[in-house]
Amino acid sequence: MATNVCHLQIHNLLRKWGLSVNDKDKIKTEEVSRVVGTLLKDNPQPRTFIRGIQTVTLIPGDGIGPEISSAVMKIFEAAQAPIKWEKRNVTAIQGPGGKWMIPPDAKESMDRNKIGLKGPLNTPIAAGHPSMNLLLRKTFDLYANVRPCKNTLSYRFYDPIHIIFIFTNTLIFFSFQIVDGVVQSIKLITEQASQRIAEYAFEYARNNQRASVTAVHKANIMRMSDGLFLRKCREAAEKHKDVKFTEMYLDTVCLNMVQDPTQFDVLVMPNLYGDILSDLCAGLIGGLGVTPSGNIGTNGVAIFESVHGTAPDIAGKDMANPTALLLSAVMMLRHMGLHGHAKKIEAACFDTIREKKVVTKDLGGNSKCSEFTDAICQRVKDMD
Repeated sequence: MATNVCHLQIHNLLRKWGLSVNDKDKIKTEEVSRVVGTLLKDNPQPRTFIRGIQTVTLIPGDGIGPEISSAVMKIFEAAQAPIKWEKRNVTAIQGPGGKWMIPPDAKESMDRNKIGLKGPLNTPIAAGHPSMNLLLRKTFDLYANVRPCKNTLSYRFYDPIHIIFIFTNTLIFFSFQIVDGVVQSIKLITEQASQRIAEYAFEYARNNQRASVTAVHKANIMRMSDGLFLRKCREAAEKHKDVKFTEMYLDTVCLNMVQDPTQFDVLVMPNLYGDILSDLCAGLIGGLGVTPSGNIGTNGVAIFESVHGTAPDIAGKDMANPTALLLSAVMMLRHMGLHGHAKKIEAACFDTIREKKVVTKDLGGNSKCSEFTDAICQRVKDMD
């Protein structure tokens, strides 16, 4: 009885995501790949930005999002960064057939501009309501999550750390209840998605003068799923002999990350492992309030974001730390080839924090968000 219920739940789950099954209940692999946005095997071509003012879609977000977004815009203005902001709010709406989608004006803006900066968004808890973060990633096929962890701030628990976490956005878990008291999760790994993220990791290492790539996995336990992911990483390594390749179990990486994080360079892994490890490393450099992130997609589309939450308890109180979103915007500038402006803003931010005179409470100070922002702006102007 439980087996039949399980099969029915799986069928319903697959149909919900637009998958088809044949008479023998076998999932068509190519359709699974299509739905999660992993069918494309080619590496995305980097977008070429022309000189002049570039328009970026700005999604302020919820909670403290509007405050830290305003801080970023003010600092960019002080640095005379050639960016024009196009604000869009995203709240999921239901289209034809009840399908959840982002508002048309937000999608049109991203389709046109290709580059976005996003503040934190509330994760809905209502049944049937999608996560906007996941919906954005799915809509624009943002398959690679890139999270740098760099302790150039006042937190010196270790020698200098500069680790790049690269993990999949499209290989996720599906979960559902089989019967009362029994819940099952399906871990989805595809050849195309694994190949694509592995190729991206090695290309990133090569293009950014990084020495090595480490594949993080649990193929000793999950031999089919993580085994497939690891094989694709090994194949990518064969094509990039100039970049050193190592592979390491997830639990071993956790141990070594705490003991000596300086041994790591670029780490590539499935989604869940990336979420865990990048947060662990963030704790070593000062927390999520200083950790940036970028979501890279095909055809030059990319959305950069802070990975912390909306912090509703301090929203509107001028207490938020805008550093994570600011450093995400710095990542965005580098992605767009605006390295001079990126270097100036990043240096002003780090120097302000190192000085410790005007920093927010989470960084050990008592300054307001607006005061911290003004201090960075002044430092940027003094560099001219």
